[in-house]
Parts: sequence; structure tokens; C-alpha cells
Amino acid sequence: MQTDVASSSTVDVVVIGAGPVGLACAIEAKRAGLSALVVDKGTLVHSIVGYPARMEFFSTPELIEIGGYPFPVQGYKPTREEAIEYYRGVAAREALDVRLYERVLDVHGSQHDFAISTSRGLHRARHVVVATGFYDVPNLLGVPGEQLAKVSHYYREPYAYVRQKLAIVGARNSAAKAALDTYRHGAVVTLLVRGPDLPDSIKYWIKPDLQNRIKEGSIRAFFDTTVQDIREASLLLRTPQGTQEIANDFVLAMTGYRPDYTFLETLGLSFADDGWRTPIFDATTFESTRPGVFLAGTVCGGYQTNRWFIENGRFHAQQIARHLAGLRTETIPFASMHWKTEE
Repeated sequence: MQTDVASSSTVDVVVIGAGPVGLACAIEAKRAGLSALVVDKGTLVHSIVGYPARMEFFSTPELIEIGGYPFPVQGYKPTREEAIEYYRGVAAREALDVRLYERVLDVHGSQHDFAISTSRGLHRARHVVVATGFYDVPNLLGVPGEQLAKVSHYYREPYAYVRQKLAIVGARNSAAKAALDTYRHGAVVTLLVRGPDLPDSIKYWIKPDLQNRIKEGSIRAFFDTTVQDIREASLLLRTPQGTQEIANDFVLAMTGYRPDYTFLETLGLSFADDGWRTPIFDATTFESTRPGVFLAGTVCGGYQTNRWFIENGRFHAQQIARHLAGLRTETIPFASMHWKTEE
């Protein structure tokens, strides 16, 4: 359900972020007898909508279910399209109050009396849950030319790169999959890797394929290499052999993503001095250093975006809801939760 006006009454919980974990937070709050409103600046499960077309999840469906709803799939693992439809269906069946394309600008007030200012008005809530993920803010290369139209930090599908000289920066799963997909659809692919070799974190069914394509020369690879300058028709690389210029039409900078720290700082949150800028929160209740504001999902990991996923982040919803309902909560050991290596 969605309306186009701000809330006229105070709800128990406003959840910022309509991804799987945000939806799970609203569901668990509702089941604990609390009223909940979900607000998102984009569409429902916005990050998944931004995934490559027909992408297959690494996880099996039962590990990314929310609300106890079975996740039926045609194959062994769910696809992007199946996931979008699953979460849409869950939100509909739960009749969640979800406001889409409504950006949260600030959160004023204090616990039990928050005023959430958005692009469409004002919502009042007793508590706030931040489940904003990390997919909206790419890790930039920080080099000249990165703002050119030929550069993208997101990969959707291969067809724009047919017969084009495509450079892919990065060596994690997303970069490896993009390299293989675009190569098989007619792109001339060059893989630029900062380290000395392909990392072990690449999935075991992907890495040998990529290694063989590099070995046979179908995909060119530069190791121990960084981009120095992006130009209209070329790239300037810093390699072990010195500076090298290569012809180039498009760049996919698959260098990962980070939480929106500008927004988190606006909320008045505090961060650990641990190299990861990890938001500080209670490990049992997930309450941040700002009383009444809770964190859920990937945003809890800061720069360490390979720590929390749908698989384990969905359990944050239960912890938060139980705490807000005055029920006993116990810390769940991280090692006991399902998690996976970074994409």
C-alpha cells in the first residue's frame, strides 16, 4: 500500500529503506503489535532492481526469505526477477505501508517523538530503523575522466558493449561475471586488476572459466595495475612495466560500494575508528548511539560490505522488534548466521 501524503499520526516505527531487510523490519514490527511505515527514495527493493538482468543469486531461496513466506523458484537458486516478484508479493500480502520515491532528508527530535522530514512532507514516529544498504554509493576510482559518460559503476546487461573495447576494473565476483558475460556477447574485454592475481573470493564455478579465458587470450588482463587517467578514446594505466595507454570505448568500474555516510552523518550517528567506519550500535538491540534510532542489514558493516547480507541481516528485524515490544532479546553470535563472501 502507498499513499502520497505524509503521515497524520505518529507511528511506532519508521523504517528507512524498502529493501528485503527493511521490509522484514516492518513485518516483524507489525507482528510485535507495532505500527510501521517504510520510506524509500527509490522503488521497492531498489538495489535488486539495479542488479544485472537475469542475475542468479549465490544463495538458495530459503536463506533470503522474509516473514516466513516460502520463496518458490524455477531453478536451484533465485534470479533477480524472481526475487523482485517475491518481495513485492510479500509486501502486498502483509499490506505494508510503503512510501516509494520519497527521500528522507533528516530526522529531527528524539526517541518517542521523531519528526522524519522527507521530499514529500513529514512523518512522526517513536522509533526509526535505518536499513539503507550500501548499493547507491560506488567506490570511486578518483582519477581524471571518471565523470565521462562512457564510465559506469553498475553493470546491467551486455548488449551496449557489443564490438566495443570494454575495460572492467575490479576482480571480485561482480567484475568476473561481467567480464565473462560481455565477452560472450561480443565485447572486446580487458580486465584491470589491482592485485597480482585473481582473488580466491571469486566463486569456484566462475574463477576457472575466467582464468581459462585469460589464458587463451579471449580476455586480456593486466595485473598489479591501476587506472591513472580515463580519456575519451583511451585509458592511461600504471603497470609494473610503467605507464601504458590502451584504446578504450567503455569502462565498467566494478570497485564495490559503500553506505551513504553523508546521510548517516545527517542522522547524527557515530562511527568506530576501526578502518571500516563501522557505525556504533548495540550488538543485541541494534540501537545506534542516537537513542531510538536502530540499524539493520548491510549498513551495520560500514565499509565492510561483505559482512551483512539478506541472509543474516534479516535477523536484525526480529531483534529490533522484540526490543521495541519490550520482549527479552539475546545477542545472536555472528558465526551462527548465514553469510557469504563478497560479490
